[in-house]
Amino acid sequence: MASSISKFLFFSSLLFISSSNAQSSFRPHALVIPVSKDSSTLQYVTSINQRTPLVPLQLVVDLGGQFLWVDCEQNYVSSSYRPARCRSAQCSLARASGCGNCFSAPKPGCNNNTCGVLPDNTVTRTASSDELAEDAVSVQSTDGSNPGRSVSVSKFLFSCAPTSLLEGLASGAKGMAGLGRTRIALPSQFASAFSFHRKFAICLSSSTTADGVIFLGDGPYGLLPNVDASQLLIYTPLILNPVSTASAYSQGEPSAEYFIGVKSIQINEKAVPFNTSLLSINSEGVGGTKISTVNPYTVMETSIYSAFTKAFISAAASMNITRVAAVAPFSVCFSSKNVYSTRGGVAVPTIGLVLQNNSVVWRIFGANSMVFVNGDVLCLGFVDGGANPRTSIVIGGYQLEDNLLQFDLAASRLGFSSSLLFSQTICSNFNFTSN
Repeated sequence: MASSISKFLFFSSLLFISSSNAQSSFRPHALVIPVSKDSSTLQYVTSINQRTPLVPLQLVVDLGGQFLWVDCEQNYVSSSYRPARCRSAQCSLARASGCGNCFSAPKPGCNNNTCGVLPDNTVTRTASSDELAEDAVSVQSTDGSNPGRSVSVSKFLFSCAPTSLLEGLASGAKGMAGLGRTRIALPSQFASAFSFHRKFAICLSSSTTADGVIFLGDGPYGLLPNVDASQLLIYTPLILNPVSTASAYSQGEPSAEYFIGVKSIQINEKAVPFNTSLLSINSEGVGGTKISTVNPYTVMETSIYSAFTKAFISAAASMNITRVAAVAPFSVCFSSKNVYSTRGGVAVPTIGLVLQNNSVVWRIFGANSMVFVNGDVLCLGFVDGGANPRTSIVIGGYQLEDNLLQFDLAASRLGFSSSLLFSQTICSNFNFTSN
């Protein structure tokens, strides 16, 4: 285990290296990038500019991803690409292991005397071992309400990956943008480069035709009409899982994903009975509750799912909502005929994730719990994750849409808004057109 002194030196190195690489005397308050929902895969896709000259890259957003990884095999051309040399500060920051050589002509992703990391396709649960490198990256700044000038980091750390690792990703994606709890994930690198708070926020749109937004840095997080969504946040601690949840990892490496302490689940404010010990993380890193942008819907361990759906069906019946045949991938579906609309979506039983105490509850209303599969049928957007999953509850993308989530890395806490619909705004209301 690295000593506290070593960790301090690594962090200091990151601050020194990254800050010196910000290519502007202008210091942005925060950065902003769009995020769209792919209608085919239900993945969330963002766009950044990388390389010299700059090339726009479509990247699948991986909330718990360890770093940015990009296909370097196909058409990677850049005059500013530099591999990370063995035993360099960059390798230490990335916790890269080993030293490698490549037995062909030097090119991006194939150089001698370089350190390697493990880019992970968390959609297909496959990983590879590839070259750590740095290159120029450019994104837009923001004052919180409008996009501002573009800013760049000349030596942004990322990993090359083979084209084969793109399998399963949205069409046109060239890699994944990792926002996880590491020093080389996007939030930490940008925060160090521009000396702003190690915070970021995601606001995923429920529409496949209108972009949501990711803010890198502190609020305000402005959404039309004149809503600062940062003022709506309720806070709960982030929990560190001491064991990596990546497809491939080094022993002793903690998880880069974001876990929260769900204590119980309520349906219409009534507790669902199940074995709540499953909500704790054991010494092997199994159990607990994490938040994911890779899973399209919330996934629950079988016994939790069974108790949860039983309680939901009972509560729906008391509201005269008629159950109908299941439609895959969902197992609980209802007729839409007796269901009316409210500001928070269709009127169905309210789900509550009780956090550190009964006064801190993440409430999930119809807009985030029910999926219309056709005009007559709507289904509960939660799925059975099997009897022995690595994580007991994975809160998926559908449950995050039109909710603002702020991840405060320095304070290790999550701010959540619950549905923005009650504040008469949505995640696609960031004013990307103003400049």
